[in-house]
Amino acid sequence: MSRLWLVLALWGTVHPMYYFLSYMWAEGVGLTGLSQAWYVNASTTGLTWDLIIAALSLTVWVIYEALQKRDWLRLVAIPATFCIGVSCGLPLYLYLRGRKQ
Repeated sequence: MSRLWLVLALWGTVHPMYYFLSYMWAEGVGLTGLSQAWYVNASTTGLTWDLIIAALSLTVWVIYEALQKRDWLRLVAIPATFCIGVSCGLPLYLYLRGRKQ
């Protein structure tokens, strides 16, 4: 399973980033236009909130288990989640969680 989590984390980095970068290439580099697109209609707003809630839930879980296990490397999943996305952060966390210490 460890390799599968790592492959999913890489895919969860590359695939969404392709679309983000394509959008920014077409519309101009900057997070302002991208973040405005997240709230363009009810559908995208719902998806945005879905991902925000999932990211916050994952963050609480990561912090809780990192404190419990005293495994600070697991905290790397938090910036991965907020800088790249849940599609990277969750499988990365599961990879880090399953490794031998």
